[in-house]
Amino acid sequence: MAAPDGERPAAALEGIRVCDLSGQLAGAGATRYLAAFGAEVIRIEDPTNKGGWDILRGAPPFVDDRRGIDMGGAFNNHNVGKWGVTLNLRTDEGKEMLAALIRTSDVVTENFAAGVFVRMGFSYEVLRQLRPDIIYVSNCGFGQTGPYRSYKTWGPIVQACGGLTFDSALAGHEPAGWGYSYMDHMGANYMALAVLAAIVHRNRTGEGQWVDISCTETAATLTGTDILDFEVNQRAPRAPGSVDSNRSAQSAMAPHGIYPAAGDDAWVAVACRNDADWAACRAVIGDEWAGADVFAHLAGRLAHQEELDRHLGGWTRSRDRHEVARLMVAAGVPAAAVAMPEDRIDHDQVTADWGLWPTVHHPLMGDVRVEGLPVHLSRTDWVVDRPAPCLGEHNEQILGGLLGLTPDELADLAERGVL
Repeated sequence: MAAPDGERPAAALEGIRVCDLSGQLAGAGATRYLAAFGAEVIRIEDPTNKGGWDILRGAPPFVDDRRGIDMGGAFNNHNVGKWGVTLNLRTDEGKEMLAALIRTSDVVTENFAAGVFVRMGFSYEVLRQLRPDIIYVSNCGFGQTGPYRSYKTWGPIVQACGGLTFDSALAGHEPAGWGYSYMDHMGANYMALAVLAAIVHRNRTGEGQWVDISCTETAATLTGTDILDFEVNQRAPRAPGSVDSNRSAQSAMAPHGIYPAAGDDAWVAVACRNDADWAACRAVIGDEWAGADVFAHLAGRLAHQEELDRHLGGWTRSRDRHEVARLMVAAGVPAAAVAMPEDRIDHDQVTADWGLWPTVHHPLMGDVRVEGLPVHLSRTDWVVDRPAPCLGEHNEQILGGLLGLTPDELADLAERGVL
């Protein structure tokens, strides 16, 4: 989205430098947002990726049969727009160069387990000595305080502890789990928001601060309705009478659910908010069952919801999901085809117009699509036009250009395993 006058102003976060030691997604996802809005994000990694700093570097998806530490598709997606530097922090020289980078940075981010960065020699007190107004962000499973601070976590562990896993099933069934680390995404969102708030505070007062994030607490924030239901009604998720599937209990609607459509694993969502919606839906259907008196009013539809869903599912099953949605929407009934990933990426004009899947050119992978951001600013919009860095790709530009190391010094450091 271009600025109204056609001139591109300075990026929203231009002039903000982030020394980024985070990985995977909970941390890397946050700093990709900052980079997209113009922050200079310098990603620090181990020269050999030892210790599993970021397992996504060589992990699928891949663009072809090639494999390697720079071929991970998820890594590229989560680190677009960043600069890549390698420092062996098991060496004194590596730590000295990290300290020098911190002195020139506004923000330091990491998502190690609690206490790891301190054991490396970089407690918050040390960071403040290096730069008094530093904003330090630690993002881990249980935060830096409390009885569980030393526990190590992964996305599914966080979701289990936060209560989300227990919710991920229909009534009468075992929890299905999430199958993917959604809490890394949510942790990244909260982390980016917190960094921006800390920057505003520093700009106003000159004071830096420590931002402590717990991904488990982040997960708990998404279980509010279940917590409220238990607190008020002593009713647990998946218990009889609790919210089940896609049906709405507040306010009550019927039909309101996901129904099978023609084709393999094809579905369509239909929601009738009131009797007027049902009358319009019934007219679209046209079958005799839809005109039954028992379905004419909401109370009857709710009392016979299983039968209603069975009839409606039988009607939708032989029809294309997009056609069902088109007919319902034309009649004024809320409906939508359930989108598959290929729909959102290849066929949805809305996401195409929004630029939600920009293409970047990776030196090894070639042209690949990555995630954009689902927001646009009229004056200082985001930009995603550079791929993630290959391991140590910008050592010369950053360590040479920013810290003043000569090519000979850089070569010597690399030969000795510091870079």
